[in-house]
Amino acid sequence: MVGLTINGEQYSRSALVELCNAKVHDNALPAWEHDLYLFILEWLSDTDFVMVHTSGSTGIPKSIQQPKERMINSALMTQRFFGLGAHTNALLCLPVSYIAGKMMVVRAFVTGMNLIPVEPASNPFLHDVGTIHFAAITPFQLALSLESLKGLEIDAIIVGGGEIPTDLELKCQELPSNVYATYGMTETSSHVALRAVNGLHKSPYYEVLKGVEVEVDQRNCLVINAPDLTPYSLTTNDIVTIKDASHFEWIGRFDSVINSGGIKIFPEQVEKKIFSVIPCRFFIAGLRDKVLGEKVALFIEGEKFGVEQLDHLNNALPILLSKFEVPRKIVFVPTFDLSDAGKILKKVVVANYLKRR
Repeated sequence: MVGLTINGEQYSRSALVELCNAKVHDNALPAWEHDLYLFILEWLSDTDFVMVHTSGSTGIPKSIQQPKERMINSALMTQRFFGLGAHTNALLCLPVSYIAGKMMVVRAFVTGMNLIPVEPASNPFLHDVGTIHFAAITPFQLALSLESLKGLEIDAIIVGGGEIPTDLELKCQELPSNVYATYGMTETSSHVALRAVNGLHKSPYYEVLKGVEVEVDQRNCLVINAPDLTPYSLTTNDIVTIKDASHFEWIGRFDSVINSGGIKIFPEQVEKKIFSVIPCRFFIAGLRDKVLGEKVALFIEGEKFGVEQLDHLNNALPILLSKFEVPRKIVFVPTFDLSDAGKILKKVVVANYLKRR
């Protein structure tokens, strides 16, 4: 596990150290490559851990020391699930400054995969790098890579960093590659469960990896027990339905639930029901209401709909939704605030709207 294959060339530990030292001192090297070779040196160092930053899935975002042993265990779990090995060409198209990018490198160390690094971009599949068997991308990259992916047959594309929107999931049905949604967090190094988005095994349920057990707390939020990845149980803010010991369905975030007149409404479920009648980006959120406590609000990106389009929307919503789910307010926002990964910053959008009122 001390060697690594990059772009088809095998490097021993000593050759790898020599390569990385030369790369990190090359001032002309792009930042993304510099980060890659710097992390490889960090991985080969005598320290037992890697410093990573959490996203806040299980609490307040923070920096943690992630033991290398647990990262190796995570890589082994993924290897068992997908059958990764020396025959696998793995596309690294995520920044190595984030845990998802780091884990692609670790998987290559552990499994012997041929690591093919490319500059992280919105459509990483524009690069002509030959046959790819395994790749990890974000929902944003997936959305902007659809045309390129129609001509590629990749054994497994894992998508993490956020939920795959319903309309994007539908478009994945046309792809010859196998696409998987991932469920995980920084504290577990990577995913602890995977869901087939398309293909023969398409399912609404996530399948936990071997060695992982799940349950729910009193809020119906997911609790993860994965002794090979973390020594303690992880309680999340994700509301789920447990199907059996190995499968669960993600319902929505506990901290985004709208309590409208005592009725709990899950924005993510409402969004899934209405995506077909809104041709642009949108999301559901709660706004304060004097009578109900909170009311359902629909935020739509772009200019305000014309009378005819707005009438069509208002007529469709009561058909697609229960009476409690129908938005009592529709807000048009010229441009949504987005994260670096292309994820809508819903709280920021809502806060900016409230400031303008």
